[in-house]
Amino acid sequence: MMRSPRSVAVPLWLLAGCLVLTGCGGNQRTAPDSYQVKDNTPAPATGYKVGKPYQINGVWYYPSEDYSYDETGIASWYGPDFHGKYTANGDIFDQNGISAAHRTLPMPSVVRVTNLENGRSIEVKINDRGPFAHGRILDLSKHAAEMLGMDLQGTARVRVQIMADESRQLALQLKGSDTAPIEAAPRVAVQAESLPPPKGKTEEAPRKGHAAKPLPPPAPVVAAVPVDEDQVLANQTVQQVAPHSTQIYIQAGAFQRFDNANRVNAALMGVGSSTISQVQTAKGAMFRVRLGPLASVVDADALLERVIASGYPDARVVVD
Repeated sequence: MMRSPRSVAVPLWLLAGCLVLTGCGGNQRTAPDSYQVKDNTPAPATGYKVGKPYQINGVWYYPSEDYSYDETGIASWYGPDFHGKYTANGDIFDQNGISAAHRTLPMPSVVRVTNLENGRSIEVKINDRGPFAHGRILDLSKHAAEMLGMDLQGTARVRVQIMADESRQLALQLKGSDTAPIEAAPRVAVQAESLPPPKGKTEEAPRKGHAAKPLPPPAPVVAAVPVDEDQVLANQTVQQVAPHSTQIYIQAGAFQRFDNANRVNAALMGVGSSTISQVQTAKGAMFRVRLGPLASVVDADALLERVIASGYPDARVVVD
């Protein structure tokens, strides 16, 4: 029986627990111990976590503090089956909260997720690892999916952008590295004093109505109050931007050397029609090898599995 689009997206904490308890899923390898969270097992204390590289289904993932992250792809969502269970960083998953699972971004961090199909856009907290279906870049909580208008169809074409300032502030709060509060200056009234005129100058009588007055006390320095990010996200308003048509591709790789891209392009001739395109990035010119466009998410998932099986485990679904 064919699975629904969202049934294949599994957050890491559940997958890790499944591997430990039953070895389900065939020859999947276990993730690092820091992610081995099982049902009814105490999780690590809630806090800031990046994590070490790990491998799932033959694909390596490399968590990092990437404050320039900006990616498009297919998002899915998860909800009732995981409600009340631990996330990978020790939070309790709340399907009615505004959260998501991501493979590599720090936990927690804040991202802006835009549904490219309808233009709805919200901020979401990353507090879990996943999804581990090859063709997904984000697994949203049920309520986040509802706010984005993608809960009924199960998946959506999205853009995910990290909110750098908010994410850094969360990291500082949870690492305990906030700048120490500065105590307020003492509230002491200061009197203005008339000094004698310089030598050789005649002292002028003060003009009427301009007598010296006490200066106001200095304003106190107020210490920064930690932000309750969950409350901020819960009270946010959905932003609406103009939706636009998109195409789905499989990107087998991006290379700095054309001959490397050409070699991959030739190797994929038996898998599907691929092309090489040149783009400018922060690292300079890159040559992308892509297959598509694809007519649907189902078609993209099927082609992605064939590309990965052909020896390109880093291949991914992209949306342009």
